[in-house]
Amino acid sequence: MQHKGVIIMQRDMTLLLDRHAPTASEARLAISPFTELLKVLGQFEVYECTPLTIWNALALGVKSERMLNILHIYCRGGLPSACEAQIKLWMSRYGKLKLQLIEEELQLVGDAGLMQEIEANHIADSWVLQRRSAEIWLIKREGRGFVKQELARAGYPVQDEVGYHDGENLAIELGTATRGGKSFQLRDYQRKAIAAFHRDRLGGSGVIVLPCGTGKTVTGIGVLASLQTAALIVTSSVTSAKQWQAELLDKTTISAQEIGIYCGKERVVGKVTIATYTILTHRHSKTGEYEHMKLFSERDWGLIIYDEVQLLPAPIFRMTAMIQATRRLGLTATLIREDGCANDVFSLVGPKLYDMNWKKAEDQSYIAKVHCTEVRVALPQHEQQLYAASAARQRLRIAAENSSKTKVVSAIMQQHAGLPTLIIGQYIEQLRQLATTLKLPLLTGSTSYEQREAIFKQFRNGEIKALVVSRIANLAVDLPDACVAIQVSGSFGSRQEEAQRIGRLLRPKQGRNEAWFYTLVTDQSKETEFALKRGMFMLEQGYLYRCVNEQEVLV
Repeated sequence: MQHKGVIIMQRDMTLLLDRHAPTASEARLAISPFTELLKVLGQFEVYECTPLTIWNALALGVKSERMLNILHIYCRGGLPSACEAQIKLWMSRYGKLKLQLIEEELQLVGDAGLMQEIEANHIADSWVLQRRSAEIWLIKREGRGFVKQELARAGYPVQDEVGYHDGENLAIELGTATRGGKSFQLRDYQRKAIAAFHRDRLGGSGVIVLPCGTGKTVTGIGVLASLQTAALIVTSSVTSAKQWQAELLDKTTISAQEIGIYCGKERVVGKVTIATYTILTHRHSKTGEYEHMKLFSERDWGLIIYDEVQLLPAPIFRMTAMIQATRRLGLTATLIREDGCANDVFSLVGPKLYDMNWKKAEDQSYIAKVHCTEVRVALPQHEQQLYAASAARQRLRIAAENSSKTKVVSAIMQQHAGLPTLIIGQYIEQLRQLATTLKLPLLTGSTSYEQREAIFKQFRNGEIKALVVSRIANLAVDLPDACVAIQVSGSFGSRQEEAQRIGRLLRPKQGRNEAWFYTLVTDQSKETEFALKRGMFMLEQGYLYRCVNEQEVLV
């Protein structure tokens, strides 16, 4: 075995990958299925290996031996024995605990040693009706989801073999042509993702991860058509709900009368109902009832699709724990959660079933080739004085709203003159000033849905070449021709947001199939740290940011 010595494995289960080593790219790709990038420290990229990263890799079919061999090959001096023992422990727990329905009784069946550990630590005690033996416990029927959730949080994954009910029948087929007459068929990776959902004999819960622009919605519709059942689709916005409706009507045999929209001012429940996270979690007071949660039991759903599953709010996790008999599909471009609830997605929605690397999709021309550039912008003298005199939180905002960014935005737009451009930011006043100076339309959360859609339509038609948009453009906005995105400010260190914003550019383009993402960062300020954190996900996907100063852009 040839040792390549590009990684240092530490006792806290973090891995330091030497970015300057000749085999760095090779090692990054090798460890990506079972690690997660945390940060960059000088010449090192810092990854972590956790129970969840290991379990998701095993769920995807990555063999235990392969993961260990990779670490032995790339770790400097080999894989430390303590780290190997810890990884083997996590691996050994996967698949050893199962929930089964036997003679109408819900049973937790598993390895006697693990069951003894769980009992000793009083994990999920409140859901146990009876310990019939060292290997078999009787569980309360309503505890199916909660047991999985509590055990996963404690480091014990449970394989759910109880099965699912079929739900109300729905006659729906994928078409061979869109309703506009264009030929239509699923792409190869979409078929593979749908097959992964049905991989085991029960087929019915898990997460499909596909890059933005590769057709997550169509993949979800493909799963729905394969099941032929009534479905509740929960998504991030009214815009996204309307897009799901349009795709269903365009690519399947379903009729408009069978689709219900349950968001905004509409409250229609159909055989396929599309709602938003916002309406489901709405209540009149902090202690009030979630009155729209009743939607989960409004019909006999055979499938629930969680679009942008990385955004799933805590109240919906609880409801999801209560409806484990219904098949569940999570769709996302990135499973990164900034709130630490990734374990809950794993236990309640399901494990990762299919994952397509962004660079792989780019290499096969399914998405555009994106060039990422970080532009360092100096703070004007008077703003430097204000920055120095301010508290930490205010400093970040002063840096983010750096007035010098306006001339840099203008220069970038001149470099890409004529290309459809999005200027995206966090702070409304900053965006308002940019829109006024550059004489561009501004879209924010307060812009009505109708006005938003009218402006987006003009952008798609080429009547408007550039838009200034707030966080509303992060998700589910279908602007396939957008070629340039300029991020003037972001949400602290949100890796998820950076991926979403770059995702606005990924739909394939005519001609060279290229796009450009610029993030403007105030030099020598707190903003540089947050910009580095935001770029972590893209770095893990194989993208590199070119770092330049504002003079290189202005020239």
